[in-house]
Amino acid sequence: MKHVTKTRLRSGAMATALLAAICAAQGTPAAAKPATNSQADSSAAAASSSAAPVVAPSASASPSVVAPAPAASPATPGAALPPAPPPDPVISWTLPDARALLATINRIDEDGLIPTDYRPEALRAAIAAGPGPDLDAVASKSFVWLAEDLRDGRTPMTSRIQWFAVDPDVDVNPTPALMAKALETHDVAGVLDGLAPTYPDYQALKAALAATPRTETRKRAMIQANMDRWRWLPRNLGLLYLITNVPEFQLRLATNDRIVRTYRTIVGRPGKTATPQLAEHVQNVVFNPTWTVPQSIVVGEGLGARLLARPNSQYKVSRAANGVITIVQQPGPTNSLGVMKIDMPNPHAIYLHDTPNHNLFNLPVRALSHGCVRTERAQELGMTMAMLGADLTPELATQYALSGKYTKVAMTNTFPVYIGYFTVAQDITGKLTTFNDIYGRDAPVLASFNRPRALKTGQRTSTEAIIKLDNPL
Repeated sequence: MKHVTKTRLRSGAMATALLAAICAAQGTPAAAKPATNSQADSSAAAASSSAAPVVAPSASASPSVVAPAPAASPATPGAALPPAPPPDPVISWTLPDARALLATINRIDEDGLIPTDYRPEALRAAIAAGPGPDLDAVASKSFVWLAEDLRDGRTPMTSRIQWFAVDPDVDVNPTPALMAKALETHDVAGVLDGLAPTYPDYQALKAALAATPRTETRKRAMIQANMDRWRWLPRNLGLLYLITNVPEFQLRLATNDRIVRTYRTIVGRPGKTATPQLAEHVQNVVFNPTWTVPQSIVVGEGLGARLLARPNSQYKVSRAANGVITIVQQPGPTNSLGVMKIDMPNPHAIYLHDTPNHNLFNLPVRALSHGCVRTERAQELGMTMAMLGADLTPELATQYALSGKYTKVAMTNTFPVYIGYFTVAQDITGKLTTFNDIYGRDAPVLASFNRPRALKTGQRTSTEAIIKLDNPL
């Protein structure tokens, strides 16, 4: 017990130190509260699913519930697809603006895209023919296609395996407004260049692509595919956010796109329990969580029958009138969720959490879970989120941690959480690295770049079946 108390006090001290580090990264006084994402939510991940009500889980032990739940974000991954977009807009083009567009198309391979996708020969011929309806139609179409790919990614949704993150950039920068701005300002190149992702990895990949000889086709293709993956996320990830790269087994806490702290992770096993790619928000921090055991274990592994025959104080067991057995593991250091859960409600039942098996973080390959992201030093991270998102004092956060009781703290300021999948990316030291494609998700993206560009349909969410995973292992 003394060891547990010391560990939790240490987590509180580390969380307090982390707040100071965030302040330093934001350039605010150490005594001030760090800025949160309230002013940046519109450009961060707007795809969180509906927030869960702040209630005690069934059969939990004397839970404490703190603060009201925040309003839910509007978009939900897996929702019905939007209607097909209207026809591409056509606007009058001047010759100088059309030439600027042609020059941008001719160098767009620097951004990992394919110039011929945007019909440069047709545009060159229309420019030679002079101003008029033909130039307007050809230039408008080329601009629209290029803007769509720079903003949203070239890869069609059908090739983005288990990618459920919804990119809000089309709402922030709708195509007609982009083209109108480009022609009003006569800055076609600047408007298009302004669609590039702001995360440092994108520029690192762009530099790597420029430095890679064209004869190294496989390496260039891998860089190209991973540049496109950044376009599938919001251009601006927010002021303060969490982002994990699944194949790297690392989670980053970042502010102003600068890494403040990193945490090793354990992610889903390949196959049915592979971790999906999401853009969600931290809605709750749960100190000393309970765990409702999935029916696949209650029934499939016979745990329900065993506990009814031989009760265990670590579990509360109930049987409904229809015979369904519910088992809730009580809070404690051996709980399958550990002592901290960072909740981001979503249809996949994916969240960040602690684990009682900390030794697993020392393994080089950590694709071991049932889908959720087990997080090293989760208690430190959760306490920090609670201090930032619910104005908890370090003393109160430590009190909740030491209580051993289930306590759910709802965020009044939420934080984006991005679960990405990048096989060429900067590691936590900033070195551009190739990671193992643990789920085999590269091949469909690479194949899509070898096919003609697919016309955009307006689809922004995956149509793959949502698997509500049995979490955790």
